[in-house]
Amino acid sequence: MGTTLKVLVAEDSEDDALLLVRELRRCGYQPTWERVQDAPSMRAALVKSTWDIVISDSAMPEFSASAALALLKETGSDVPFIIVSGTIGEEAAVAAMREGASDFLLKGKLARLSPVIARELRESKVRAARRTAEDDLRVSEARYRILFESSPVPMWVLDTETLGFLAVNEAAVRHYGFGRDEFARMTLEDIRPKKEAPVSVAGMAPPTDERQTTHHRRKDGSIITVEMQAHDLVFERRRARLVVANDVTERQRLEEQLRQSQKMDAVGRLAGGVAHDFNNVLSVILSYGELLLHEIPPGERIRDDIEEIRKAGNRAAELTRQLLMFSRQQVFEARVLDLNDVLAAMDKFLHRILGADVDLVSLPAQPLGRIRADPGNIEQVIMNLVVNARDAMPRGGKLTMETANIVLDDEYARNHLGAQPGPHVMLAVSDSGVGIDKAIQARIFEPFFTTKEKGKGTGLGLSTVFGIVQQAGGSVWVYSEPGMGSTFKVYLPRVDAAIDAVRPMQAATTLRGSETVLLVEDDDQVRAVARSILRVNGYQVIEARSAGEAILQSEKHKGTIHLLLTDVVMPQMGGPELAKRLASTRPDMKVLCTSGYTDDSIVRHGVLEERFAYLQKPITPESLTTKVREVLGEPK
Repeated sequence: MGTTLKVLVAEDSEDDALLLVRELRRCGYQPTWERVQDAPSMRAALVKSTWDIVISDSAMPEFSASAALALLKETGSDVPFIIVSGTIGEEAAVAAMREGASDFLLKGKLARLSPVIARELRESKVRAARRTAEDDLRVSEARYRILFESSPVPMWVLDTETLGFLAVNEAAVRHYGFGRDEFARMTLEDIRPKKEAPVSVAGMAPPTDERQTTHHRRKDGSIITVEMQAHDLVFERRRARLVVANDVTERQRLEEQLRQSQKMDAVGRLAGGVAHDFNNVLSVILSYGELLLHEIPPGERIRDDIEEIRKAGNRAAELTRQLLMFSRQQVFEARVLDLNDVLAAMDKFLHRILGADVDLVSLPAQPLGRIRADPGNIEQVIMNLVVNARDAMPRGGKLTMETANIVLDDEYARNHLGAQPGPHVMLAVSDSGVGIDKAIQARIFEPFFTTKEKGKGTGLGLSTVFGIVQQAGGSVWVYSEPGMGSTFKVYLPRVDAAIDAVRPMQAATTLRGSETVLLVEDDDQVRAVARSILRVNGYQVIEARSAGEAILQSEKHKGTIHLLLTDVVMPQMGGPELAKRLASTRPDMKVLCTSGYTDDSIVRHGVLEERFAYLQKPITPESLTTKVREVLGEPK
């Protein structure tokens, strides 16, 4: 079988057309053909079918090869066009070739027809393949351009020899601040910080899937951290590199804040866990110390030694209390306060702390919103910040205390881990001291971290500030540079409530009593010292080392039990649950809970929910008897 061939013949002579077809068959083709002899018929033939080749006579009464070629070009077709003529001059042939004809031959020499057609069909296939490749390339380039320009991440193409920018996307223009014309005159070196070493082609970004972290400079001068990925390519016939530059400055900052927060939380949990055992031990030390002092007459030498033991125990109790403040687990009594009133009440005291060489300036906002916090804790925050500022000004200086109503927006909350958006009251304490470098700022709120000489500080002042502010739902941040002083800004949530009136404390007329107390404590030493304190002060004491034993003692005791004094956390059953179990048989019995654990623990065990009276360990004879008398003296 021959090769199929669709041929459009432009010829006014049917005999000449048949000769062409006969020659094609002789050469091994199986032609499907149609003869046209004027422009309308050729236009119709081009519309209704596709053709492998067009063979045209050079001159016809109503048509010509030139007109036929023009019609073929109008369709945009790249079909080979061969002129066959009885007589064609050299000039006419050259003109036809210039117009786009593939070849020409004489009707008397049709033997050349077969090789001409074979050649033109081969070249037509090559041209078709090239057009397909070019179309695919245009589609690919258009797709690349769309992806390149629509990417939200900065991208650019660099000349690998000059490091010049060959193309940048819209995200790069927007993020870096340079216009496209500016980028076109720049190299990669122009966006790198001046302090960094010059970049080489090898160092600008590895042409792999691995990411390289580096720093770039934006037009406004700000320095950002970027992760770069690069891939080699040819761009406009030049060796180039496509670079994706992802700004990770914010991500790294938030990661660092998260690590810092996790570290602080871990230390806080450690502090809270240690507090229970510490408070039990301190209860024994402080209580026996005071009991001994009451028994030893004044003037005895050993009395001074016991007094030193008691003082050391009190210092240890204070350290434990500060650790609990840092860990945000100290039990506190929140009240609605005006921060200006607290500052005004502390004014004389603060002047004495600062001394004559420090100028104290107060800038209170009027009117100032109210906050809900423990008054004593807020005073502790102010005092610690003022003492810290004083120590930063060894030769004197200026300390400014400012209050203001502030609304923290979402952006501030995003940039300051732990801060919450919304209305706040701000307390700013600024000094003109030595300032703090970035490395110290990263650790400044850690417990026991201090830059002071040994013995000059515990390192708990600012960690206490941090804990108190966090527990009140606020946040605290430091702004400082070496030699430029420091500003600590405390933000506390603003509340819409009336200021709580301060209720005067009613001092108990006596700490002694005769009532019966059911004492439940799993620590043997603490139970022994609490029993001694109560009995010395006249109370009848029934002991139990567990909740189960307490229930049995209650069932055995036929008389009235006036007070259940119980530890909060005990094996098998906690104090609040024990109180509820005993309430069915002893509804008039009052309850006082004690614990060396912290705020989180007493909340979880229902102390605050049930509104039980509460005494935080370590206990002392005075604190225990005062609280017992206070609870027993309250009406049921």
